[in-house]
Amino acid sequence: MDDDGPGLAPEWAVHGTVERPWRSSRRGPRADRLCTAVTTSVPPPIADRRYVPVAGDLALLDRAAAALRSLDQHHGDRLGALGGLLARTEAVASSRIEDEHADLDDYARAVVGGRANGSATLMVAATTALARLTADASTGGDDDTGSDGDGRITERSILAAHHDLMRDDPLDGRDAGRYRTVQNWIGGGGSPRLATYVPPPPELVPDAMADLVAFLERDDLHPVAQAAIAHAQFESVHPFTDGNGRVGRALIGAVLRRRGLTTTITVPVATALVADRSRYFEHLARYRSGFVHDFVADLARAIGSVCDEAALAALLLDEHAEDTRRQLPWPLPELSRDAVLTEDDAEDLVVALRRRSPGSGPASVDALVRTLERTGTVRPVTQRRRRRAWLVTGVATELDAFAERVAAGVRDGADHRPLHEDAA
Repeated sequence: MDDDGPGLAPEWAVHGTVERPWRSSRRGPRADRLCTAVTTSVPPPIADRRYVPVAGDLALLDRAAAALRSLDQHHGDRLGALGGLLARTEAVASSRIEDEHADLDDYARAVVGGRANGSATLMVAATTALARLTADASTGGDDDTGSDGDGRITERSILAAHHDLMRDDPLDGRDAGRYRTVQNWIGGGGSPRLATYVPPPPELVPDAMADLVAFLERDDLHPVAQAAIAHAQFESVHPFTDGNGRVGRALIGAVLRRRGLTTTITVPVATALVADRSRYFEHLARYRSGFVHDFVADLARAIGSVCDEAALAALLLDEHAEDTRRQLPWPLPELSRDAVLTEDDAEDLVVALRRRSPGSGPASVDALVRTLERTGTVRPVTQRRRRRAWLVTGVATELDAFAERVAAGVRDGADHRPLHEDAA
């Protein structure tokens, strides 16, 4: 490997190619119908490949790691559900990278199984998939996901996360939790002839994923660099018919959890990536040509920026909780912990308040939510009588502000960080 820095020579192994027969199964342009072969990309094995950050990036990587630990230690325990809020934010942002768009109202309706657009339903599924993969990478697991939590990222856990994400998809649900058995491609419409990228043939996927899992077992790389490289390699393999981007980005958080940089927090790095999608996609394309340092550095910067904004969000959510306590006749700190209040959540709150203050709590869920709506603490997003949902207005507002602060920081910073030119 050339360690002289980006822009001089490939810093990482360059992808190979292999040609495979191809016949279009669809009616389309004549050129597509006449296409008889496709050139696919073959990611190199990386299980044992050595990676050394450029000198100037090591301090950047260490600062990102320190920011993760600080956020996790100071805010993960103090606001127990901040991790859940950030995980939900990450899943939503990751879905938006795939052009899936829904607002929090739609998301809240999807949480309770109400009528919502397909994008919101996918965002809820992405939240579950992210929780699954992160819990598997944790020591001790997470009872809510059914994870073993043995501190490893295995093929089984990756397949399980994909199943969580895609199982209800009307088109690709039948392939949920299974590696693809067909050729796929990115861009180019109904044929790989003009595709932006053609991943490896399906018969190469199992070995490529086994190699990636072996790479994920390593402890000799900087954790942030390992997360960036693992993500880029996963996207190159593109092992599923759909859902690759969301599972691949969930892998970033899982690596950071397995390496011990987080214990309760899932940092929403996708919030930074979605702010400059073209730069993110260019990083993935350059990875296939052997250039990786810029992506590693940008991911480290994104983590640092997101951690700063998440710490601010935690303080603002504290203020929101205090404002809520002053407005209501009962103490409800739980309302600072999520943007979505479901009917089940409301029932739990009523029970908790009765236990805490016998005879003085709300008499029913309806009594509770009437007071919450009257004070502007929540607003309804469903109209039905059962399985209702509300948005917690202060939390929802802060989540939107958090995403905008991250996006503004990314846009400002990217103007001053041009990607290095590849050597001719």
